[in-house]
Amino acid sequence: MTTPPGDPPASNASLPNAIEPSPTVASPEPSEAPAGDRSDLETQRSASFWKTQRENGLVLAIALALALVIRLFVAEPRYIPSDSMVPTLQVGDRLVVEKVSYRLHPPAQGDIVVFDPPTQLQQLGYTTDQAFIKRVIGQPGQTVQVHLGKVWIDGKPLTEPYIAEPPGYEMRAVTVPPGHVFVMGDNRNNSNDSHVWGFLPVENIIGRAIFRFYPIARFGRIEAPDLSVSALHPAALSK
Repeated sequence: MTTPPGDPPASNASLPNAIEPSPTVASPEPSEAPAGDRSDLETQRSASFWKTQRENGLVLAIALALALVIRLFVAEPRYIPSDSMVPTLQVGDRLVVEKVSYRLHPPAQGDIVVFDPPTQLQQLGYTTDQAFIKRVIGQPGQTVQVHLGKVWIDGKPLTEPYIAEPPGYEMRAVTVPPGHVFVMGDNRNNSNDSHVWGFLPVENIIGRAIFRFYPIARFGRIEAPDLSVSALHPAALSK
């Protein structure tokens, strides 16, 4: 069959298996969100912001609380303001002072301890916040004496390789009472210690110096020496 002149061509829809071209769909123009939606979005953003701030504040509060608990009961940093512990500790050294071990056992001979000034030092004008640092030399029941440039414990001289120089003074023999220790600075001739003001109550001890974290060149653990006594006979004290 022929198409009469002037007739439009047959539609593709009349042909078998023909695919009708898809009409072009125009994309709708973007439009602003309704005012109510914008308000809800801003409210959600504000709530999210303040939730984050509350969480950050809670984390900070917990961190501060833990730091306070650790400082009060576990350990705290301290620095050395004087040369009374030279050469073991230098002016400006930063230390970690642990506070746990003396809850389990008494201070050991040779330990370096940080302590609040006892009554006799407070009477000389020192305040309770002026902490001291010295080495434990004598324990309860022991007799301590300084004689002939040495420290004597129960009639025998200590071997002390850590001191700056031998003590240049004499001190009569004294017996350490219960609940107290006898402390001295390693810089024996420039130390305000038990040979000047007497025995230290154990209850005044804040903790034990265990670690130096500054300066980096001397970074490391502070070991307590073995304060052994020599085999010198007690009779040498009388010389």
